[in-house]
Amino acid sequence: MSTSHARQPDGRTRHYGEFYGLDPVPTDLPLWLVLGNCQAEALRVMLDTVPDVPFRTVRMPPVHELESADLVHLTELAGRASVLLAQPVRDDYRDLPIGTSQVAGLLPDGARVVRWPVFRYSGLYPFQVIVRHPSDPSATPAGAPYHDLRTVLAAHVGMTDAEVPPGAVLANAEASISELARRERRDCDVAISDVVTRHGAEAAHTINHPGNPVLLELATRVLGAAGVDAAPTDPGRVLLDSVHTPLEADAVEALSLGVPPRPDWTIGGETVAAEEIERQQLQWYEEHPVFVDAALTRHADTLDLLFPGAVR
Repeated sequence: MSTSHARQPDGRTRHYGEFYGLDPVPTDLPLWLVLGNCQAEALRVMLDTVPDVPFRTVRMPPVHELESADLVHLTELAGRASVLLAQPVRDDYRDLPIGTSQVAGLLPDGARVVRWPVFRYSGLYPFQVIVRHPSDPSATPAGAPYHDLRTVLAAHVGMTDAEVPPGAVLANAEASISELARRERRDCDVAISDVVTRHGAEAAHTINHPGNPVLLELATRVLGAAGVDAAPTDPGRVLLDSVHTPLEADAVEALSLGVPPRPDWTIGGETVAAEEIERQQLQWYEEHPVFVDAALTRHADTLDLLFPGAVR
């Protein structure tokens, strides 16, 4: 077949060119693999800012995008890696052998594993939640890829003006940090929960997208845990920048953030009014009512804290 007619790699394959073997991975330095969700690529970028970086990293798909055809590439790279930096991923995640312990089992003898936490912090965005349902595990609501408990309540009982008790937003933030710390103690070699709140409004763009200051501290601690005495630097661009949640007055006041509220969403660089997202999501809940029930069940404790007595 003429090379001019050979099938060209698609954009995704090209984007992860080293992972898929389109581009060579240099062998002059130890290879580090960073395994996890979308936070993993942000951490990898931070690690690569180390001056005279003493290792190589490879941009690879997040675990929730890996497919069975990717296993051969993951196996090949893991067999060469000297360090695996991984979030806790359960065995057979999405029916694939890509759990942290399973990938660790592919490493050469003597390789190191450093487990770091899945970041989730709702202090800045107390009403924002993630909801999954087995009928469509990857589904996200219309408008923005996050649920809002106030919109869920509006879809459930028509409540649009539920009162939040004094102190509830602060209590929710403290509970969120406590839960992150609990998961760190259980699953991780590196913690970050103790520094999140010191970064105020810069701590996160969404409940699961940490801001650059948090990522920088995380990268510093990961390097230390991996035995590298080096300091990463800010990459000069905002990472995990695709979605910025409105920062509301309740959170600004409760957490003493000292910044003005931010009333609108920023999604893909475009400003979108919060009222428009609410309208789209209410319509989406009419078409997908199972997600209302799933949200009420999964986040019952948070609902009871923020809106006591609202769910009956």
